[in-house]
Amino acid sequence: MNSISYGPVPSRRLGRSLGINNIPPKICTYACVYCQLGNTINMQVDRTTFYQAEEVARAVTGQVRKVKERGESVDYLTFVSDGEPTLDANLGEEIGLLKPLDAKIAVITNASLIWHGDVREDLGKADWVSLKIDAVSEEVWHQIIRPHKSLELGAILEGMRNFASTFKGELTTETMLIQDFNDNSEELEKIAHFLVKLKPNKAYLAIPTRPPARREIRAAAESAINIAYQAFSERLSGVEYLIGYEGNAFASTGNIKNDLLGITSVHPMREEAVIEFLEKTGNDWTVIERLIEDGALVELEYQGKKFYMRKLPDRAQAKSSRGSKLAEGRNKQIL
Repeated sequence: MNSISYGPVPSRRLGRSLGINNIPPKICTYACVYCQLGNTINMQVDRTTFYQAEEVARAVTGQVRKVKERGESVDYLTFVSDGEPTLDANLGEEIGLLKPLDAKIAVITNASLIWHGDVREDLGKADWVSLKIDAVSEEVWHQIIRPHKSLELGAILEGMRNFASTFKGELTTETMLIQDFNDNSEELEKIAHFLVKLKPNKAYLAIPTRPPARREIRAAAESAINIAYQAFSERLSGVEYLIGYEGNAFASTGNIKNDLLGITSVHPMREEAVIEFLEKTGNDWTVIERLIEDGALVELEYQGKKFYMRKLPDRAQAKSSRGSKLAEGRNKQIL
């Protein structure tokens, strides 16, 4: 694996996704408290050339060739880097050079520079774009994102609206839920209200699944994640979780436990839906009881209804495995 292109890796959002790392480690516009690639080394907002566009294209083309020689496929070429990918002044040119490779092109961006017209133009050349929206309140945004001092939240939100109104590809959003930062109902309602203006094809709710930049940071609790899901779903279609499950959540595995855990890692299942699912597969409620006893599934309540959700990763275990997780961090970003 070379430093610019790696994979492909399995991605629930993007199928077989080949990563493109067009930014050297850890040059970013933000210093997010939860960043799972470590602390930002160099904060900047000026777009620049890190690699020549032809160098990026050669690296990706070579990686695609190796993959196809092994008889494997690539669904997406994904710009998901060690920093903010839109800092790359050659992003638009690189996308153009990669178009002949017979794979869709995705960009996962924190959207901090989307208020610039040239950034929106570059992103508009992609087939799939993910925008980070962790907060829409000024105070919360500064606390969780720790942006470059020159950035303004209002301009960024307006840039997102402008981009969403013209983008012809698939638009998705991602909201990282952090305990005691943005997991309160007031902020979640505000984010959901803003997302209505963007009309994303999918709105993802995420949590940190690897050790964050600040060790005291904790993922939102299952109950808060469920509240977020309900708040988003009241206004948006296509709301899903990204809480660490790797694989196709909706594939029929023939294993009732795997199927249930797969589905509930994407969105919570109401009690009646679980009952119906069990009946269709010839199983009974003891399956649920065992999953709860094993700590794989949790039971939640919301507005008088019972919901079932896959339990979040063990945080103590995550802390103890910090070293090995950091080594694989870049590949897992795409999931």
